[in-house]
Amino acid sequence: MHLIVVGLSHKTAPVEIREKLAVPESRIGEALSRLCTYQGVKEGLLLSTCNRVEVYSVVDDIDHGYGRIQEFLADTHLALSSEQLTPHLYWHTGDRAIAHLFRVAASLDSMIVGESQILGQLKDAFEVALAHKTTGVIMNKVVKKAISVAKRVRTETKIAEMAVSVSYAAVELAKKIFSDLAHRTVLLVGAGEMAKLAAQHLIAQGVGQVRITTRTPQHAVELAEQFGGTPVPFEQFKDDMASADIVLVSTGASHYLITADDVQRAVDARRNRPMFLIDISVPRNIDPAVRHVDNAFLFDIDDLKQRVEQNRAERLQEAEKAERMVVEEVGVVLEWMKSLEVTPTIVALKNRADDIKRGEVEKTMSRLAHLSAQDREIVEGLASAIVNKLIHNTMVTLKSEVNSSSGAAFIEAARRFYNLDSQPSGEGLSGDAAARPPCLSPQPQERQGEEAAPQTGGRKRTSS
Repeated sequence: MHLIVVGLSHKTAPVEIREKLAVPESRIGEALSRLCTYQGVKEGLLLSTCNRVEVYSVVDDIDHGYGRIQEFLADTHLALSSEQLTPHLYWHTGDRAIAHLFRVAASLDSMIVGESQILGQLKDAFEVALAHKTTGVIMNKVVKKAISVAKRVRTETKIAEMAVSVSYAAVELAKKIFSDLAHRTVLLVGAGEMAKLAAQHLIAQGVGQVRITTRTPQHAVELAEQFGGTPVPFEQFKDDMASADIVLVSTGASHYLITADDVQRAVDARRNRPMFLIDISVPRNIDPAVRHVDNAFLFDIDDLKQRVEQNRAERLQEAEKAERMVVEEVGVVLEWMKSLEVTPTIVALKNRADDIKRGEVEKTMSRLAHLSAQDREIVEGLASAIVNKLIHNTMVTLKSEVNSSSGAAFIEAARRFYNLDSQPSGEGLSGDAAARPPCLSPQPQERQGEEAAPQTGGRKRTSS
């Protein structure tokens, strides 16, 4: 069995391709069920977000699996031909597929490194796959581990702690000045998009009250309803500044709306309690001379951008720590997956030994009809003890050597020594059955008219 991923993301495809390939949430279940009708596809998970569409699958054969998933994507999105789709796809298998999933879950592959939304989206995709029974032992283990890795990255690094958007950088600075925003008042002057985003972030952080003013009174009323705040007449907002701990300014004015004298009067009325002013306007709407007013802290768009760039660099440093965690955790999963290779042999060996024991005990008992029930139990126990002791060391050796460079040789030797490959049908478990259940049972046959190995074109392919 092989774990593979085929997909595209913001790194490989423009938005016009990504939006055509995206699968609506309401159709993911149906798409997963259809994915498992492709021969050789044993397990499947579909991750579809605004920045990526990826199919994770457990397949019998790597090349055949790549072709089937590419075909599935083309069949699912008739607006895209295979020729349009293929140049944007990436392909990974084995350790690279596992590492890719771990990096995606930990937001190391996101447009904004450290963002938290992708982990929730992966969890949702996993829940849908579980509900439609398209995952089995391998996929369940790997996805659960990916979620665990993402949580470890967030716990052991600071990858998500530093703001990397201008609007959230404003909130981060406000928290440094006031620490607790619960009882603070925000005055929003104007309705620029970044200012509104900053206001939303402040509200999410528990800011106590929002007051809003714009040149258009009706617009102020509408925004106040949106944010659960209070509208303020534009001609009165300078007087209202004294009640504001945080002043966010974002208008289209070409001159300074707030001067140093305006801020000085507000600070005096506040009895020198600190005031935080954020000017996201271009041109600036707050006179830079405000920086000289005691207990007034002014930051403009360049200050915020500088903060963002500094934080982005720090996030990248934290991302290096996270990448090392991914490598470590991939090794853990690879060892587990190698251990699956020996499971069918161990199961077959135990079944063969049990069958031989049962047959010999039955023949012996037929000649010892005079034995009591208690004596029969003693004979059966003796036979079981002998068989278990004979195969015990073999099973221990197989388990201990499976992750070594000679693991495959030990498995092959055991199968030859005990003649396990000649067992009758039903005497022991096959590799598929021991490793995991198929995503749909029974597995549908090859659909009529399909080639045994579809052409996969000049795709870029990465294998372990």
